[in-house]
Amino acid sequence: MTPAPTQPAQVGADRSARAYACALLEACGHTGMRPTLSSPLDAATEWARSGAMALTGCADGPPRLAPGPLALCARGALAALSTLARGPDALELDAAALLGERAAIAGLARAGRTAPGRHCRLLAARDGWLALNLARADDEAMLSAWLECDRGGGDEAIWDFACRGVAARGRDALVDRGRLMGLPVAPAAEPPSESVAWHRCDAGGVRRSGRAPDRPRVLDLSSLWAGPLCTSLLERAGADVIKVESLHRPDGARRGPAAFFDLINAGKRSVAVDLRAGEGVRLLRSLIDHADIVVESARPRALGQLGIDAEACVAARPGLTWLAITGYGRRGPEAGWVAFGDDAAVAAGAAARTGSAGERPLFCGDAIADPLTGLHAAVAALAAHQSGGGVVLDVALCSVTAHALAWPPAAIDAEPSIRRADEGHGGATGYVLQVGERTEPVASPRARSVQARAAALGADTGAVLDELRVA
Repeated sequence: MTPAPTQPAQVGADRSARAYACALLEACGHTGMRPTLSSPLDAATEWARSGAMALTGCADGPPRLAPGPLALCARGALAALSTLARGPDALELDAAALLGERAAIAGLARAGRTAPGRHCRLLAARDGWLALNLARADDEAMLSAWLECDRGGGDEAIWDFACRGVAARGRDALVDRGRLMGLPVAPAAEPPSESVAWHRCDAGGVRRSGRAPDRPRVLDLSSLWAGPLCTSLLERAGADVIKVESLHRPDGARRGPAAFFDLINAGKRSVAVDLRAGEGVRLLRSLIDHADIVVESARPRALGQLGIDAEACVAARPGLTWLAITGYGRRGPEAGWVAFGDDAAVAAGAAARTGSAGERPLFCGDAIADPLTGLHAAVAALAAHQSGGGVVLDVALCSVTAHALAWPPAAIDAEPSIRRADEGHGGATGYVLQVGERTEPVASPRARSVQARAAALGADTGAVLDELRVA
């Protein structure tokens, strides 16, 4: 198995979004491609315009700068994907605005050491800070066992209990124990000081001979945000995307805001199968046999329990590209660690120095590892498909975010600052970014308008199975 190159391209002093796009393409083995981007902006201005800056900081204070050029990197990733798609008109999106799109739809706001989505918090242990995400009912049920103590009188509020228990213990031991138990917990790490590989590419199959199909068939086994965003971008780039869900455990995002689910799932055909039965697993295997690209976001053992192995699938089907979106990677103990966008970003370093060095950590945006990873994963998948496939790609939430944080932004003439806007000049947030004599209103999160509804669960099952002659 041969890892693909993962270091940034040597772009000298050019640290623009275009340079970032070139670096991503080079990391995927596509050298010599020249993305086009209009109106190059510095990292601080990109962040102020993205809507994610308005989600960063304390509720009673000003919005904060990110500790790295995250919005600039989002814009560069979309430019790289547009270059691969050879049809940039189909991908005319405001990439940086994708970082705040969920928050715009759900009405989320910055809350300091509570994530905008409210499920994840930064807690102080005896010797450092950690992020704890209680996104699932099972996570709350595990708290007493994790902290090895009981809630006060049984009536203590869940987050008061968590704060009390964490404060009495060492951070690293808590993180290690939580990860073994399957809790989404992470240390508040410092941002990386040098480049971090954003993906791994293992070649274990036979490359396709001949030209890649212009309309690849993508099997979307993912859920929530990063994976569905990735496949939505591939659909906009011309792919035929089939979203496959379990009849009994469909994509959890269906329970969230309908507009957000529609934005990242419209245009996909929906197939639902019973994965608790042998027949359902057999149908899933048959669908994989007809795919050009498979995108999944489960921990490796989840598919393993169904008898499905990514490497074996790639070895058996020439030209198949398999993309796994994980929290921390598919290999080693990290493969079993549970992660969501908020806590994975904290582990990457996005909270430790949000605003200024030496302060207590603050959440940076809304689950920002998810949209960043969705953008990067789409680049990796399409690049591998166009190169002939035959690979398993590993794109991790933590690694993508760390890679973006480590991208050195170009120098600017003056230190950016945030201040209250003069009346009528700060937009909805009431704040502006000041860089020398130039000001930029800090934009509120915004979302695209819904142009089409996502298919109902299983709406296309019969038609897809008939079309692929899967019986």
